[in-house]
Amino acid sequence: MRLVPLTSDYELTVFDCGDDQLNNFLYEDAKPSLELRIANTFILEDHGQIVAYFCLLNDKVSKEEIIGSRWKKIKNNFPRDKQFCSYPTVKAKLKTLLRDEGGRSAFRYITVDAYLSAVPFYEKNGFVHLTKKDEDEHTRLMFYDIKEVG
Repeated sequence: MRLVPLTSDYELTVFDCGDDQLNNFLYEDAKPSLELRIANTFILEDHGQIVAYFCLLNDKVSKEEIIGSRWKKIKNNFPRDKQFCSYPTVKAKLKTLLRDEGGRSAFRYITVDAYLSAVPFYEKNGFVHLTKKDEDEHTRLMFYDIKEVG
């Protein structure tokens, strides 16, 4: 297997993860997102076949999005003179890769828009919910503190 960055001339082969929205993103939105410089997509290939992909894009965790005491816990990770109204994050699924390759983008947190069926997976991997506002949505906003990676 090999991990390759999506480029404008990359020939997309057949891929079906079982979710139409995710499949459509790869075929319809990944290259335009690359050209607009809003997301970088990486393809995991096995013998020339696409077996998985993920995207990296910058995001933020902000005080307005978080309900309850979680914001206090986030801001207390920083010295008083570095306590802001938001902090940089990156949307991704690969904690260790991002920590080890941290020079590409500065961020403190990873955020994901987790499908409800994937929420237990993210919780098991240390992600926590940012808000209760999305409890009735088809995805939940979750985050992980990259400093937790050992």
